[in-house]
Amino acid sequence: MLSIGELRPGQYVLVDTEPFVILDAVHSKQARAGAVCRTKIRNLKTGVVVNKTFQGNDKLKRADVRYQKCQYLYSDPDGFNFMNLDSFEQFNLNSDLIGEQKNFLKEDLEVDAMLFENNPIGIKLPPKVVLEVVQTDPGVKGDTVSGGSKPATLETGFVVSVPLFIKEGEKIRINTENKTYVERVS
Repeated sequence: MLSIGELRPGQYVLVDTEPFVILDAVHSKQARAGAVCRTKIRNLKTGVVVNKTFQGNDKLKRADVRYQKCQYLYSDPDGFNFMNLDSFEQFNLNSDLIGEQKNFLKEDLEVDAMLFENNPIGIKLPPKVVLEVVQTDPGVKGDTVSGGSKPATLETGFVVSVPLFIKEGEKIRINTENKTYVERVS
């Protein structure tokens, strides 16, 4: 059990039997009133973000969230299909649970499946992925008015800003956390 004074961003907690991750926690105490913790939490099953205030002696249970190595296989109209690398069991996650992470999913990519009560409820991408540029305009020498970058469409359909020297067909490394170009891969 966690007291409200122990709540920190990144912790997994149960609120009304639903798993949540704490995104932000602000602790305060006023003279005669009890301690208060104002939080911003995201439901791990639905992705909905809510603001919730916990009072002085509220106690929260830790959510039993763990990670399992898995491999992305393919997507279909039902969602995204993955395979557990230990048991070789396949499972499907719907598009709502994957969200913008779909921009970095490519077949055979290894990811961490987030499990709650042994059921997959989401994924955690690696910090960086390598994707191929499928469309970009040629860079014009001396065109640095735009800061020396141009848009490039990747094999997943995601558009990222890349340096002028990047050409179609090249592979580039993308940071999945801030969704930016890192480097060209040879």
